[in-house]
Amino acid sequence: MIGPHEFFSLVLVALVLIASMSEGSTVKALIGAALGMLLALPGLDPVTGQLRLDFGLPGMVGGFNMMAVLAGIFAVSQLLLDAGTRGPAERIRLQAKRAALPLRDFFRHWGNLLRSSVIGTAIGILPGIGGSVGSIVSYTTARNLSKHPEKFGTGIDDGVIASETANNATIGGALIPMITMGIPGSIIDVILIAALTLHDLRPGPLLFQSNPEIVYGFMSAMFIANVIMLLLMLASIRWLARIVDVPKAYLVPILLLFCVLGTFALNNRMFDVGVMFAFGLVGILLRGLRIPIAPVVIGFILTPIAEKSLRAALIAEQGDWTTFLTRPISAVMLAIALLMLILPFWQMWKRAFATR
Repeated sequence: MIGPHEFFSLVLVALVLIASMSEGSTVKALIGAALGMLLALPGLDPVTGQLRLDFGLPGMVGGFNMMAVLAGIFAVSQLLLDAGTRGPAERIRLQAKRAALPLRDFFRHWGNLLRSSVIGTAIGILPGIGGSVGSIVSYTTARNLSKHPEKFGTGIDDGVIASETANNATIGGALIPMITMGIPGSIIDVILIAALTLHDLRPGPLLFQSNPEIVYGFMSAMFIANVIMLLLMLASIRWLARIVDVPKAYLVPILLLFCVLGTFALNNRMFDVGVMFAFGLVGILLRGLRIPIAPVVIGFILTPIAEKSLRAALIAEQGDWTTFLTRPISAVMLAIALLMLILPFWQMWKRAFATR
């Protein structure tokens, strides 16, 4: 029942949710989302295959590389800002007892844990959506249901638990369509499908009959990996936290070098490195204008999915826009997006009216 209409509507929900949860002006968050969508347009048209917005540059044939954009707008921008400050960050001394979450906190946050796990798993099942959207939806839900929504964004436990629980849950959820239908739920699952194909194994319903040990192997590996990661993090968190003690004069050049090497290794071309530094400057500009970066990134990531879904739906329906409203799931998602878009402005109007 999930088709291009529903995918397009779901992307709109994700964009509106990230805009509504961003700190500061909702209008600026929407501007950031629109900017991210615009940055995703250069390259090959997904339907016709024609070049667009390449500005005559050979490197723009494939558009902006996602990893180059993310490295630039997140890492390089922060590194350039840190280069202008002196001294190490605030020193952290973390004891082993403080690293482990007390058992009483599990019971205190059990509702948030359960809800966020369900949200993350459900969104992970939808192919191509990924952990970012699951984390955003779970965080926004926790904030809207919280008795203290004003504390979200300051490191409150509820926000961290909601975001990270859903982010981890999407990984298991993304395996469901891959194993049951052979449809990759994420980029990582594409690699898993390729690996299975190399071994003459075809993901899908027949995999349960022909090679059930593979299916249960995935389940066992997921469980074991979580246990190992928990033990590793508890054992090493004291030393990992001390990385902030390294002076920035040493840390910034090393991290910047890794960014350059990693970005160049993507396609072995300097064009991606230039894109990374360009978006580093864009990130600094956005921070200066107080435009949240998260909507920009989410808009950039989800626009290809939205565009393909929108155009596929219009082609199938011969340009009839009303089908987005006549299909129940699509209509519900569009209604949710409209409600989430209106709600922040309604709250702003209520506050302005109350102060008169």
